[in-house]
Amino acid sequence: MTLKADLFFSFRSPYSYLAIGRYREMAREYDLEIALRPVWPIAIRDPDILFTGNPAAPRYIFMDSMRAGEHLGIPIRWPRPDPVVQDLETRKIAKDQPLIRRTVRLGQAASRRGKGMDFAYEVSRIIFSGEVDGWHEGDHLAGAAARAGLDLTELDAEVNSDAGALDAEIEANQQALEAAGHWGVPTLVFEGEPFFGQDRVEMAQWRMEQKGLVKRGG
Repeated sequence: MTLKADLFFSFRSPYSYLAIGRYREMAREYDLEIALRPVWPIAIRDPDILFTGNPAAPRYIFMDSMRAGEHLGIPIRWPRPDPVVQDLETRKIAKDQPLIRRTVRLGQAASRRGKGMDFAYEVSRIIFSGEVDGWHEGDHLAGAAARAGLDLTELDAEVNSDAGALDAEIEANQQALEAAGHWGVPTLVFEGEPFFGQDRVEMAQWRMEQKGLVKRGG
C-alpha cells in the first residue's frame, strides 16, 4: 500500500532546501507519495515572530544552516539575491515582494500538476546551492522547471491569471500545517504527526517504516 505524506516547504528556508532532496529521494526509493505544500516564508507571513525576538536568531540560523549543509555534504550558500526583499541591518521587510510571491505561486502551480517535489528541489537548488548568481534572471528558472518536467511559460501564465486562487491554496497549506500542530518549515506530516526540521528526515522514515513503508518493487 502506497503511504502518503505532506511536506510543508518554504522557498526561503535553508532548512527546507537541506531537506527537499532527501525527501524526494525517499519518495523515489520507497512506495511513498509526498505532496509538496508551499507556504509563505515567515518573514512574509508574520515578520514579528521572526524578527522581534533575540537579535542573535538570524545569525544563528545562518551559521547553523551552513554547517548543516557541510555536515550533510549538500552545497549551500545564502541566496543571491535573497528571495525576500529585506534590509538585513534593520530587518525591515519591503512591502513589495515580487521574487518570493512569484516563486511560491509557481511552486503551488507545480503542486497542482503533481510535480511539486521535483520543482521545489530544482528551484531551491538554484537558489541555495551557490551554483548560480541571479537565480531569478536569464533561463535559470526555466531550466529548473524543465528538469522538473514543467514549462515555466505555462506556469507563469497560470500565476498571472489565477494568482488569487493560488494564494488561497497557499493560505490553506499554512492552515493545514498549523492544524497538524506546527508552524515552521520544513515539516513533514504523516498520518497527522508532524516532523519538523531537516534533522527529522530519518525519524520520519522510521515512523513510516513502522506503518509499512517498503521499497518500490519490494
